[in-house]
Amino acid sequence: MATLPEAKLYIDGALRDAEGGKTFEVIGPWTGEPVGIAADASPADVEAAIVAARRAFDETDWSTNVDLRVALVTKLRDLFQANKERLSDLARHEAGAAMGAVGRAHVDMALDGWDDYLAVFPQLKWEKDYGGRTGYGFESLRKAVYEPIGVVAAITPWNVPLYVNVGKVVAALLAGCTVILKPAPNTPGMGAIFGELAAEAGFPAGVINVVFGSDPALAGEMLVTDPRVDLISFTGSTGVGKRIMEQGAATLKRVFLELGGKSAKIVLDDSANFAMDVAQTMLVFHAGQGCAVHSRLLVPRSRYEEAKAILKHAYASFGDNWGDFDNPQHIMGPVISKRQMDRVLSYVDIGQAEGATLLAGGKARPDKGGGYFVEPTCFADVTNDMRIAQEEIFGPVLVVIPFEDDADAVRIANESSYGLSGGVSSGNLDRAINVAKQIRSGSISVNGGMCIAGDLPFGGYKASGVGREWGLEGIEEFLETKLIAWRAA
Repeated sequence: MATLPEAKLYIDGALRDAEGGKTFEVIGPWTGEPVGIAADASPADVEAAIVAARRAFDETDWSTNVDLRVALVTKLRDLFQANKERLSDLARHEAGAAMGAVGRAHVDMALDGWDDYLAVFPQLKWEKDYGGRTGYGFESLRKAVYEPIGVVAAITPWNVPLYVNVGKVVAALLAGCTVILKPAPNTPGMGAIFGELAAEAGFPAGVINVVFGSDPALAGEMLVTDPRVDLISFTGSTGVGKRIMEQGAATLKRVFLELGGKSAKIVLDDSANFAMDVAQTMLVFHAGQGCAVHSRLLVPRSRYEEAKAILKHAYASFGDNWGDFDNPQHIMGPVISKRQMDRVLSYVDIGQAEGATLLAGGKARPDKGGGYFVEPTCFADVTNDMRIAQEEIFGPVLVVIPFEDDADAVRIANESSYGLSGGVSSGNLDRAINVAKQIRSGSISVNGGMCIAGDLPFGGYKASGVGREWGLEGIEEFLETKLIAWRAA
């Protein structure tokens, strides 16, 4: 496998090595071997990034010069377009994306979302007139002004790194904030390219900074606890999200958290194409490593045996059509790391110990290569109180749960600490929408409708997070509201 370019830090307008030239190896999920090296940031490097971002926000016109922001964000978008091949290489080698998934989920969707941000940005209102009001014997005129919050730390995961990096960084820049991007240690190159292309685009020093290191917590904890950082935008596990909220409380820091999910897809008994709705829920795209994937399939008990037969056939037909680095038809590759592979396999053991039936898969596949390959896996005879039904596995493991009627399906879907996404399929649109409205989740797909796009707000209920990303609402997350009132003449 080809070696990726060295990932360098980007601090205060300069690409640079880490303090002392320290580096770490980037391990490729396909091979389990190094695919590149990256700068290993020290506390001093993170401190320099915070100082630079604070100065750029406080002492330059970045926060007020809307035309400059739009021009540079647009120029940066063009540079990313010109580097699509490199972005694809990074997604494949760092994140383990299969060739059939890399464009759709890793590159094209991210760049389309960037375009959506630029399209909705002109709709952003910077002021709101509240009119006059008489009190205390005189009239006051009032208006709200919306201002960028300040320095933003964007802490991002390894599963779809470009998409999440764009979702945070571009929104914050358009709002007028300065940014410190901290990508996951597994995918530093997809963060480093933001620094390289920002330098080429001519961004003012300090507006964008990129830091990463082998320690997944060092930079993140510094950013979360530092009072000079005004907002944390984090995508990742619910456990880490809770820690960020706790640590940020000391400085009353605003936090945006896009966390885990255990989303349910409900296929009702009158589904227009029951077999297709069931079969398409196979959790294989990008090895199931998505927070919004439908990892619980709910089917009517009256058709449960039929659903199991459909899935058994679907998984058998899928067979070994995955895990080939060079096959453009393959949409599933390895999971990100040995640690994640061990985690997924541990849940296979848990599911069997809980009494669920292993309908398909369930094994590691070292024959696929030296990386971290886990078979597409499906459990049937699952009850919603099992750990495999309640805990986020973040791998290619689907669980199938029967329900009695619509009310029971809603109950099962909502009996979860999560509430990020979900789906409903029915031959009756009104019935499907009625069920969707009762599910406590941030986005619901009805009959295959696309509920996740760059012009739509995305986020979750309950343990799935706080706030919304993407769309106009995603930019507004980075604004403060200031009310100004003056005495009428």
